[in-house]
Amino acid sequence: MKQYGRDRRWPFAEGGGATIGIVSVFWALLIGVWRRWPGWFSGSLLLLGGAVWGLVLWFFRDPQRESPAQPGLVVSPGDGEVVAIVTEAEPHTGQPDATRISIFLSVLDVHVQRAPIAGRVVAWAHHPGQFLQAFRPEASEVNEHIAMVIESPYGLVLVKQIAGIMARRCVNYAQVGDELRTGQRFGLIRFGSRVDLYLPPTAQVLAATGDKVYGGVTPLAQFPAEARHA
Repeated sequence: MKQYGRDRRWPFAEGGGATIGIVSVFWALLIGVWRRWPGWFSGSLLLLGGAVWGLVLWFFRDPQRESPAQPGLVVSPGDGEVVAIVTEAEPHTGQPDATRISIFLSVLDVHVQRAPIAGRVVAWAHHPGQFLQAFRPEASEVNEHIAMVIESPYGLVLVKQIAGIMARRCVNYAQVGDELRTGQRFGLIRFGSRVDLYLPPTAQVLAATGDKVYGGVTPLAQFPAEARHA
């Protein structure tokens, strides 16, 4: 896996360049139209195009962040609001009592996803599905999503990128065998969406429903030292 997002000067999410380029060209054309035929109509189109261009740049923003270097700490895989913390079975990792932390991303949040803990990618799967509203409980299973399993020193951790009613594409640049560091960028979801994090039962949850979290920065859980595998 290339070092996606490391020491990049480009302040926008990888995977958003084509969209930014198309919208920029469209706005440049509107500027040309306004200069050739100035008036209220062309001026209105120019203002509208400028607003759309600004919104696209804002959506694909990708700020640099420093992740805490605390052993056993699990950070948020994305920006958004914690909408659920439940215990349930997780078939990808074979855990009957995994802790699921669900994070809803609005269109105003940064949509880049980051590794919640250091480890090796041992499984990666794309699941076609529906495009229900991402905050609905059943969205985790029935919506289109990408599931990635990370083998950490404390057990298997699953990150699930879930498409929503507006998000029609999830992007994950990781591959099986990649070594990820805590907070490393690995993917992107376009527009409103959701990220689910599944942790082994040994993880001590630090977050609460309703918390505002930031990818690669906000602590969500802590593994005790005795949970570390030999």
